[in-house]
Amino acid sequence: MTQKKSIAQPFGIETLLTAVQFDEKGLIPAVIQDTASKEVLTLCYMNIEAIRKSLEEGMVYVFRRSQNRLMLKGETSGNTQTIKRVTIDCEGKSMLLQVRQNVAACHTGHFTCYFRQLMPNGKMAARGKRVFDPAKVYKKPG
Repeated sequence: MTQKKSIAQPFGIETLLTAVQFDEKGLIPAVIQDTASKEVLTLCYMNIEAIRKSLEEGMVYVFRRSQNRLMLKGETSGNTQTIKRVTIDCEGKSMLLQVRQNVAACHTGHFTCYFRQLMPNGKMAARGKRVFDPAKVYKKPG
């Protein structure tokens, strides 16, 4: 039997859930930040179920709006995120999850989803190199 890696006791989950404000769709934005590099990795949305499961297991679960479902961040790629700290903003309208990122956060193969930078010449440029090849990770069946 595997031991859950809960980062919050059940009362802590309830405390957090009463402190945050979900939007009309029952979602709250969550900024994901790497604890080591301090880079912002991505912005995702969480519902009550995603928050509960994330805190109970210590891994980031998100609500995929495009697929209308709960998913483990990295469930396809294996590039999971282990939660180290959870904070909320002053009004409880967004969350910050500080994580230990396994490999990379972006489905494009970059460490962060924020790899495109606006340059002084007005053009966009990619910073950093791809950490993995998405074509090899996200093979379509058939």
